[in-house]
Amino acid sequence: MKGKILVIDDEELIRTSTQQYLEKEGYRVFTAGTGREGLEVFKAEENIDLVLLDLRLPDASGMEILKTLRQMDSEVYIVVITAYGDVETVVSSMKLGAYDFVEKPFELDKIAIIIRKAMEAHDLKKEATFLREEKHEKYNFNNIVGTSKATKEMIKLAKRLAENDVNIIFIQGESGTGKTMIARTIHYQSPRASKPFVEVTCTALPETLIESELFGHEKGAFTDAKATKKGLFELADGGTIYLDEIGDITPQTQAKLLRVIEEKSFMRIGGVKEKHVDVRIIATTNRDIEKDVKEGRFRSDLYYRLNLVPFKIPPLRERREDIIPIAMHFIGKLRIEYRKDIIALSKEAEELLVDYDWPGNVRELRNVIERVFILTNERIIRPEHIILKSGTEGRDKAKGFELYLPEDGIPLEEVEKNLIQQALKRTNNNQTKAAQLLGLTRDAFRYRMQKFGLL
Repeated sequence: MKGKILVIDDEELIRTSTQQYLEKEGYRVFTAGTGREGLEVFKAEENIDLVLLDLRLPDASGMEILKTLRQMDSEVYIVVITAYGDVETVVSSMKLGAYDFVEKPFELDKIAIIIRKAMEAHDLKKEATFLREEKHEKYNFNNIVGTSKATKEMIKLAKRLAENDVNIIFIQGESGTGKTMIARTIHYQSPRASKPFVEVTCTALPETLIESELFGHEKGAFTDAKATKKGLFELADGGTIYLDEIGDITPQTQAKLLRVIEEKSFMRIGGVKEKHVDVRIIATTNRDIEKDVKEGRFRSDLYYRLNLVPFKIPPLRERREDIIPIAMHFIGKLRIEYRKDIIALSKEAEELLVDYDWPGNVRELRNVIERVFILTNERIIRPEHIILKSGTEGRDKAKGFELYLPEDGIPLEEVEKNLIQQALKRTNNNQTKAAQLLGLTRDAFRYRMQKFGLL
């Protein structure tokens, strides 16, 4: 079935012939001879896609019926039937939300073409709504996992930026910390969610093309400009343009970008006419941008304009409380994706993950967990299942070394605490050197000191 159509017309011949014709075309058709009957049918039958509405009805004004239908369902498509030459009525109906009109007397073939176009628009609109709702669900603040104070503060700030429709946001953070996730979440949880989210990876664009891609060009502006092209800023109008790794754009493009921020306008390459846009700019970088500003690689005026509200995502090693919750989040998602009954981390595996410094941050953590799903079928993840890029130096040094285990045993945590105390004593409380003695990073060492109340 192509869709559900309601025909409201007081002429029985028109109702019958239209119904028969449209049913042959594959539509499910309902009919009504009065405005009141039409409203009753519309209310009784769920999800009517289109109404073919005569504006001259015996019991009610077609305009009033049109208004009521739009109030009952703002998404329904309405094609009005008018008397020949009734231009004023047509204009009024279109203002009230009619999709199109047809004049009496009409040909059924013409009606079919109008309905087909309306149904195509209806399907596209439904698909767009579905995709928007899917994005809204996927990019939700509830999906940002973490229990650390830093993560809670980050979510709080992102919510505020989204709700207040702040139109310049600059997110700084190491590679893999989740800058793109935050940017998309801000967009899809803001008033701009129904408008485009245009993503630009600045590092992927050749220096010679980045201006053309961002701002567009006129036909003949340069050798290969065979047609006028809209830039990404124009395509993002009303929505968000996401400039990933903005620290890599050229000084010339930086100057143009500053002008867009200041004046909300730009010119296409080779153009003479100003283009005005309403866009939110979310820019990100994993570079030390303050250093780039000092050394002249990034314009200071652009940096200060972008950095209106400082937004920094701490690396994972600085919020170790988040490591296990994030790992468990990935386990929950991947066990569905891989259809494996892996459900938890052993205590030793948790300690291994918490001790590691995660140079690749959240992205690396996901890869490590996914590798486990690929290589093992056991329900509990243990240390031997986990492959890390680094952090094994201490264990390598310990090969061939054996601690004495008392016959009546000893709590492992007591051994660990004692070794930390010995390392601190041997290095005169120099935490960096003490960490090196035990093959740990300074952050991992401090985590253990805190764990045993030594800080």
